[in-house]
Amino acid sequence: MKTLAPVAAIDALEDATWLDPVVEFEHRLSRAIFKPQWLRDLLHGVPQGHPLHPPLVQVPLGAWFSAAFLDLVPGSEEASRRLVGAGVVAAVPAIAAGYTDYGDLHEQQMRVGLVHAAANLTAVGLYSVSWLARRSGRHGLGKTLSFAGLSVAGVGGFLGGHLSFRQAAGANHVEDVPHRVAPGWHSLGPVDELPTGTLTRRTVGDVPVTVLRQESSDAVFVIADLCSHLSGPLHEGELTTGAPGEGPCVTCPWHGSTFSLRDGAVVNGPATAPQPSFATRVVDGRLEVSLPGAG
Repeated sequence: MKTLAPVAAIDALEDATWLDPVVEFEHRLSRAIFKPQWLRDLLHGVPQGHPLHPPLVQVPLGAWFSAAFLDLVPGSEEASRRLVGAGVVAAVPAIAAGYTDYGDLHEQQMRVGLVHAAANLTAVGLYSVSWLARRSGRHGLGKTLSFAGLSVAGVGGFLGGHLSFRQAAGANHVEDVPHRVAPGWHSLGPVDELPTGTLTRRTVGDVPVTVLRQESSDAVFVIADLCSHLSGPLHEGELTTGAPGEGPCVTCPWHGSTFSLRDGAVVNGPATAPQPSFATRVVDGRLEVSLPGAG
């Protein structure tokens, strides 16, 4: 089936390198504005385990869709104005969360994200002027601006869908690991051949894993190697000592997500999904691993 023109245009947008100077500026600005790690984690959605931006955008869109319906009903001007204003206010945290996510994407995603953000900011601007026009009694102008804003927001939403589902921004990139690993125990070879205190890469079937054999004990930690954020190779990341209860941690070399090697939990974003963590045992000098829930 032939690709529809809008989809083909967005596919081409992914490779629009002429956008890169603006993309790089916005990338640096995002990192500078939302600098504290706790704030970035909150806006990424680490506490709830999935990105925060998608659910937040439902609030302004819902308010604006409701306002559009009321604009078609005579005598609903005041209610519609209130909904327009509520949508503008609700857009602020949604924009903050999306802008934080923007700073930790791949180049192709950031190019689409730049246009997505521009459309959404334009929509917010149109709705803001619409609210002012309505407040001054120019309801006809306010309605016109609102419908224009809704149209532009629709374009932004279409681009957001492309980012989320075609480019997998915000998706859990290790969701498939339990379905690709066979149940039971799998040998990773002689435990004595593993270096101590160093991250190494092994495979369980065709699934890459990151392995750490601790220097100070016989403990061996094994988690999925590809970062749940955007598939960065964790075995190439930085090994750090976590806070009490976290154990040793690894920081992804691509976008800085940090995971506990003890159980794969997210310590710092932008990742929101944990790494699949393997149970380990040593049998006859060989390291064996098993993934709970595999199959």
